[in-house]
Amino acid sequence: ESELFGHEKGAFTGAHSARKGRFELANKGTIFLDEIGELPLGLQVKLLRVLQESEFEKLGSEKTLKVDVRVIAATNRNLEEAISRKEFREDLFYRLNVFPISCPPLRERKEDIPLLADHFVKKYEHIVGNKIQKISAITISKLKSYNWPGNIRELENLIQRSMITSSSSELSIGEELINTVAPGNSETLSMEEAERNHIVNVLQLSKWKVSGKGGAAEKLQMNPKTLFSRMEKLDISRYQNSDI
Repeated sequence: ESELFGHEKGAFTGAHSARKGRFELANKGTIFLDEIGELPLGLQVKLLRVLQESEFEKLGSEKTLKVDVRVIAATNRNLEEAISRKEFREDLFYRLNVFPISCPPLRERKEDIPLLADHFVKKYEHIVGNKIQKISAITISKLKSYNWPGNIRELENLIQRSMITSSSSELSIGEELINTVAPGNSETLSMEEAERNHIVNVLQLSKWKVSGKGGAAEKLQMNPKTLFSRMEKLDISRYQNSDI
C-alpha cells in the first residue's frame, strides 16, 4: 500500500520520512500495474476507489489527494476464474477491463518467432560479444517446432545461450530442442515424430519445393533422393500436411 499510495512520517515502524507513492508520482501520466491478479483484496478496494473517484489517502494521512492517471494493468492469470474463487473483486475487474488487449502465448503465434529471434540476437550481440549475421531456415524451423512452455522468456534465454555457444556468425541451436513438444500435449514426442515435424516445417518454409536451389533438401543439407525416401517412410505428403 505504501508503494502505491505513499505514507507520512511515522505511519508505521521504519517510516522515518514521508514518501510519495507511485500514483502520486504518475499524476498527469501513466502507471503500469503488472501482475494485477496478485493484488491483495484489501488493496483492490483502494485501487477501485482511485479508478472510480481519482482520489486516495496516503498511509498515516487524513488528507485526500486527487490524481489524473492513465492505468494499464497486466496479468497472466484468468481473472474471471479468480473472481469465482473470491480472490479478485468483480467490480474492479470490470473497471479495469475497459479496453482489453489479449496477448496469446508464443505457441499460438509461431509466425512471430523469426522476428523475435532477430530482435534478441541484436539485443545481446554487444553483451555476448558474438555478432550473429545469419539465422538459417533450419534453425527457425527448430524454433517453430517447439511448444515454448516458458513463452517468450524461454525463447530469449535460448537465443542468448545459443549466441554464447555458437562458434561462427551463424546462430546454432543445440540439441536441447530435439525432443519437441506438440501444442496442447505435455508428452515428449518420439524422435521419429520430431523428425517428421521438422521436415514438414522445412518443406512448408520451402513452399514444398524439395530439390534445387532454395529447396528443402538444400536447407536440410540432405541429398534430395534421401529426403524423398524419408518423406515416404514418414508418410509426409503436401496434401496431408499443408493448408494449400
